[in-house]
Amino acid sequence: MYFWDKHKTITSYYELLSGEVCDRYGLTQMEYDILMFLHNNPQQNTAAEIVKIRKSTKSHVSTSLKKLENKGLVEKIQSENNKKHIEIVLLDKAKLIVEAGTNVQKQFAQTVLSGLTVEEKQMCIRIFDKICNNAEEYLRKHKEQN
Repeated sequence: MYFWDKHKTITSYYELLSGEVCDRYGLTQMEYDILMFLHNNPQQNTAAEIVKIRKSTKSHVSTSLKKLENKGLVEKIQSENNKKHIEIVLLDKAKLIVEAGTNVQKQFAQTVLSGLTVEEKQMCIRIFDKICNNAEEYLRKHKEQN
């Protein structure tokens, strides 16, 4: 399928770039992705939100968060009002990794979007959002049926 094959090319390029950061700091791709997710989405800082938004498995997220915590890169903070609500915050030790990751994300965006006009970039975002919304709707309906 054309879209899926092309998607894999884009993903492979991103993982090539981010893999350099992972190697430098001794991280798995999932650990790196979680750090960058927390940095880019500070308001969505629970394991459940990471699982839901990134479409990752609970076990992979849980394992990676434990490793990140052991490395001193994140901290879990339990809510005083709700013992089940645990927020994950980036620690100062993660700053260099996040900075390197941000540079990777900028380089990635510049490369894959090079040669596109502002209008073409906006059109890509609108179309990609529609594709993702269609997939989300199907997943939601499928989940409701099962």
